[in-house]
Amino acid sequence: MLKGIDPLLTPELLRVLAEMGHGDEIVVADANFTAASLGHGKPVVALSGAGVLRTTEALLSLLPLDQHVAQPVAYMQVSDTPAGYRSALQRQVIGSIEAHGWAAADQCEAIERFAFYDRVAKAFAIVLTGELQPYANFILKKGVISEALIA
Repeated sequence: MLKGIDPLLTPELLRVLAEMGHGDEIVVADANFTAASLGHGKPVVALSGAGVLRTTEALLSLLPLDQHVAQPVAYMQVSDTPAGYRSALQRQVIGSIEAHGWAAADQCEAIERFAFYDRVAKAFAIVLTGELQPYANFILKKGVISEALIA
């Protein structure tokens, strides 16, 4: 245990976060997500006792989102639903992201399921949660922690 670090973040996951660079993406996936087949050798960290909301909050307590892109957060669009539809869990996660000041709701982008899988193929790592709610999959794009530029 370390002071000030969410205990959900395992040593393995902390290493993954530390190794990520600016613009790298990490996937937070539900329990049904095909992490092994989509992972293609990238780190897959299992947090089977945690849900997507809790995991996202723990990650974003340390991971800065990329402020140089319009939408540093993406989530899997629920199939066969109208544009703009968000499940209750998707609304909770996006609401939490907004409430903590990590990003605004309009910085969270819905992505069609197969396009989401394509994007996962380029991600740095996957965190596989125990979340049983379907379509509870998010991608977070890492930003930077920096000092102000000196003129």
